[in-house]
Amino acid sequence: MLTPLGFSLLRQLSDGAFHSGEDLAATVGLTRARVSQLLKQAETAGLALERVRGRGYRLLATPDFLDPEEVRKALRKLGVQVAAADAKAPLLPAANDDDLALPLGAPPIEPHPAISVEVTDQVDSTSSELLRRAARRDIHGALLAAEWQTAGRGRRGRVWTAVAGGSLTFSLGWRFEQGAGFVAGLSLAVGVAVIHALEAEGLPGVELKWPNDLIHRHLKVGGILVELNGDALGPSTVVVGVGLNVRLPTAMKRDIPQPVSDLTAVAGRGAPPIDRNRLLARLAAELAASLSTYAQHGFAPFAAEWQRRHAYQGKPVKLLLPDGASVKGTVAGVDSTGALVLADGPRRARFLAGEISLRRA
Repeated sequence: MLTPLGFSLLRQLSDGAFHSGEDLAATVGLTRARVSQLLKQAETAGLALERVRGRGYRLLATPDFLDPEEVRKALRKLGVQVAAADAKAPLLPAANDDDLALPLGAPPIEPHPAISVEVTDQVDSTSSELLRRAARRDIHGALLAAEWQTAGRGRRGRVWTAVAGGSLTFSLGWRFEQGAGFVAGLSLAVGVAVIHALEAEGLPGVELKWPNDLIHRHLKVGGILVELNGDALGPSTVVVGVGLNVRLPTAMKRDIPQPVSDLTAVAGRGAPPIDRNRLLARLAAELAASLSTYAQHGFAPFAAEWQRRHAYQGKPVKLLLPDGASVKGTVAGVDSTGALVLADGPRRARFLAGEISLRRA
């Protein structure tokens, strides 16, 4: 597990030059043995280190660590209102740590809140952290990104694998006047927003896979997780979690139990390195705009484009249901709630959950 001291060492090594163990130890006030131990932990987070006797250590692939001020600058260039770095979210009246529902008397919901940007070296999960904060503070417009998640989560409780400095893992809090039924299709709208952001940053060709995967040539490059707290009729607090593979080491790709790729492969050979700070800002800007649109109009404005972007639209698939049963059919699209609609001849059936895969002819 990476520690704050470990990240301090990695930031010193992020220039790609050799640094002696003695110099590193003096900088952080530790012994050389402890420095060596911390750097071994860094390798477990997917970072490759080179050790040369007499010269010291260097990172073979230097990460561009996230910088909250760089993200704020990029957001401002995109015309997004940004909260001051020292701004604190208001406390919610009568909040209870054991009750994540939005309490009565909460601040009015702003359609376009100022985005507050926070970057942390390490957290269990950015979404889990925002959900904890939602019990005490207004997280409307709160953007939290982490270099390293110790318990990153995907859909249905799956572990999300990431690499320090080579992934983007972040969550954005948002509030809606409406309840759970209204936001049922939100994860699909978020997928459209993420595609827009990637294309704006020169990363075309990524498609959507129902319900919440981002794929490139049928290899997964990212995922979306939307979690909701609130009353059935509203208001509700939503945490939108996004994970993207930016640069994954080949060895890590082999260890992940499904076919994966990264945005560096999407960009192609010879493309400039992906600026994670700028990409995070672009993603946050697109998400904020789409969430504001969704609050006014629901899933309807996103439905047609989502179907155009769906990699399996009109194709024969097999749907594995949560109870282990499977269904075959052709993808007819999604309905107004984001449910998948499968066609089997003249019959139509809708499904709210499951895993789809292409059916071999």
